[in-house]
Amino acid sequence: MINKTFKETYISVDVETSGPYPGEYSMLAIGACVVEDPDKTFYVELKPVNDHETEEAMAIHKLSLAELAERGLEPAEAMNRFEEWLTSQTPAGQRPIFVGFNAAFDWMFVNDYFHRFLGYNPFGHAALDIKSFYMGSAGVVWAETTMRYVSPRYSTHQHLTHQALRDALDQADIFYKMLTEARKK
Repeated sequence: MINKTFKETYISVDVETSGPYPGEYSMLAIGACVVEDPDKTFYVELKPVNDHETEEAMAIHKLSLAELAERGLEPAEAMNRFEEWLTSQTPAGQRPIFVGFNAAFDWMFVNDYFHRFLGYNPFGHAALDIKSFYMGSAGVVWAETTMRYVSPRYSTHQHLTHQALRDALDQADIFYKMLTEARKK
C-alpha cells in the first residue's frame, strides 16, 4: 500500500453521461474504486434528470435513457450511496481524492450532482487529473497524454471501454503505476 504516510485516499472515478456538460445533460453511470485496493468498488446507474442527449455521447457508452428511466436509481439515492461508499472507504483522518483520466469532465458531473442532490461534494473542490500528472512526471506535451501514449507504458490495452466501473479500474491501475514510479524518483 503506497498511501500509509499520507492523509489521502485516492479514488478513481469514471462517469458516463448523456452529453457534454451537467445542467442540461444527465449523469447516467458512476464507477469508482480505491486506487490502492481496487477490489473495493462502487457502481451505480442513474435515472436521467431529463431526456436531453447527444448522439455522440450515447454512441460512446451505449446506455439507453429509456431503460435507465425504468431501472436506474433516482439521482439523490445514487449520490447518497456514493457518499456512503466514499465514507466507508476513507479511513478516519484522511480525505478522499478524486482521480480521473481527464478528471475535468468526470469531476464536473460528480460535483454538480453532489451539490444538487446532497448539498455538498465530499471530494471538495479539487480533482487529480491522471493526464496532467503524466504530463508533469514524464515531461511530455499535452498532446502526448492521451490513452494512445499512456497505455503502452502503464497498461495492457489501448483504450478505455466506456463502462464506468471498468474504466475506473483501468484508470486506477494506470495511476497506481505512475504514482509508484514517481515516488521512486
